[in-house]
Amino acid sequence: MRNSLPKVLITGGRGQLANALLYHPHAFAFYLIVMSRDELDITEPESIKLALETHNPDFVINTAAYTAVDKAESDEDQALLVNHIGARNVADACAERNIILVHLSTDYVFDGAAPIPYTEESATAPINIYGQSKLLGEQAVRESCEKHIILRVSGVFSEYGTNFVKSIVRQSHEKAELSVVADQITCPTYAGDIAEAIYKILATEDRIYSTYHFCSKDPVSWHQFAVSIIAEAETFAPIKTQKVLPISAVDYPTAAKRPAYSVLNCDKIRFTYGIEQPGTQKALQTILSLIPEKTHA
Repeated sequence: MRNSLPKVLITGGRGQLANALLYHPHAFAFYLIVMSRDELDITEPESIKLALETHNPDFVINTAAYTAVDKAESDEDQALLVNHIGARNVADACAERNIILVHLSTDYVFDGAAPIPYTEESATAPINIYGQSKLLGEQAVRESCEKHIILRVSGVFSEYGTNFVKSIVRQSHEKAELSVVADQITCPTYAGDIAEAIYKILATEDRIYSTYHFCSKDPVSWHQFAVSIIAEAETFAPIKTQKVLPISAVDYPTAAKRPAYSVLNCDKIRFTYGIEQPGTQKALQTILSLIPEKTHA
C-alpha cells in the first residue's frame, strides 16, 4: 500500500529540485509530501514543527533556499535568514524527531582559486554573500543534526523554473549574437540527475552521514555550455543565433563575484553510494523536448 512506503517531506516545493524529485521515475518508491513556502516556511520553527508533527516523515529533503546570487549582495539579512537560520531550524527539528535530513548546498562555498577539483575536505572560502550564507547553513546542519546528508551541487538546470539553459534557448530565438562568459569553469548539473542521486542515497540502508559532492562529469565554461545548448536547440527548431561570443567575466559585471573555477570532485559519492557523474547532452535533449513550445519559436 502507498502508506507503507518511506515518507519523504520536501521543502521548497516550487523550486527546480523539488519538481525534479516529484516527477522523477524513482519517486514511485516513496510517499512524497512536497511543501511550498506558503505551507512550510523554514524561517519559522513553529511552521516546521507543525509540518513534521502532521506528516511524521522518515526523511526531510531541504531544497528551500535563497538562490538570487546577485540580489543577496544587497539583501544579506534575508539570504542569511533563509540559508543559515532556516537550515538550522530544519536541522534542529529533524534532530528532535530523529528524522534523516538531506540538505542541498552549493559549489559557491569555494573561492574558485584551486587548480584542481574541490573535494569535500577542501578549505571553504566563499567570495559572495550567497556562498557565505550556504556555508553557514552547512555548518548549522552538521552541528544540529547527526543524521544528515549535505549534498553540494553546481549550476542546476532543468525544464522547471528559470535557469541558464532556458535563458539561452529563449535568447537563441531573439538574438543573432550572444555573448557569454568564458573564464568561469563549472559543471552544470541537471536537476533530474540530482534527484536520482538523492533517491539512491535514501534507498541505501547503510548510508553514511556526511557531506558529498555531486555534479556532471564535464567541466565547462558558461560559454562552452551555451554553445552546446545552441547546438541541441537547433535540432528542435530554427533559431536566430549565429554566433556565441566568448567574453571575460570583467566584461559582464555582476553584483556578486563568482568563483573562476568551481569544479567538484565527486569520488566520495561514487565510492560510498556507487553514484556516477552524468553527462549533460541527454539532459539537454530531455529539457528541449519538454519545455513549452513557445520557447522554441
